[in-house]
Amino acid sequence: MSSTESEAAFLARYDPADYARPAVAVDLVLLGLSGARPAILLLQRDRHPHAGRHALPGGFVGIDEALEDAAARVLREKAGGARAHLEQLYTFGAVERDPRMRIITVAYLALLTEAAFAEALARAPALRLGTVVTSAGEESAGEEPVTVRATDGAALPLAFDHAEIVALALRRLRGKLDYSEVGFALLPELFTLRQLQDVHEAILGTRLNKPAFRRRMLDRGWLDPTGRFETGTSYRPAELYRFRPAPSQSPS
Repeated sequence: MSSTESEAAFLARYDPADYARPAVAVDLVLLGLSGARPAILLLQRDRHPHAGRHALPGGFVGIDEALEDAAARVLREKAGGARAHLEQLYTFGAVERDPRMRIITVAYLALLTEAAFAEALARAPALRLGTVVTSAGEESAGEEPVTVRATDGAALPLAFDHAEIVALALRRLRGKLDYSEVGFALLPELFTLRQLQDVHEAILGTRLNKPAFRRRMLDRGWLDPTGRFETGTSYRPAELYRFRPAPSQSPS
């Protein structure tokens, strides 16, 4: 390159075809709770490769499309625009992860409340619910791969490396649950302390000490008591709480 060549001149003669370009996709782990267990929403593939297997909702990123915009588009087009807490999970780029061509995928964790989960299933009938368990048992995520089961208990084989993506999503969620506010994305706006503990127990796959858990949650300043109580229960109604964002997350 000439030291006197301008950047404009360099770009004018630059040919992107000089380098092979892999395709880039996004895949969404639409995760919520079903029957007190982690569950995801899948689509059954109707074409090769992996025809008949189930896959995470995903799509290719447009040449002029930001990753976040592509994730939002997939959520809109394949999950009926379900309301979800979206956060980037990890980039999967194994050379042979897709037999068609070199495809790098950026996975997103999309957390849904129970209402949003039901809304997605109603708006996008092609979606299928699968319960997530680990090969080592339901109470241990560890580094074990996951198995996804249909509502009748039958295993749902996943396409590509999507079982690996789901496993990492669950491990990441379990790892962040105790020190971050991410678990509140699985709850409605108003919730009881019992519901909050149910979320933690479902994701962690273990029972928690009730007094210790409630004391820890209250001491962190995340909970705002509303003075209102749940209705329609056959037992003593519990007080409803609202998530209180940390000061740094409050609107300016």
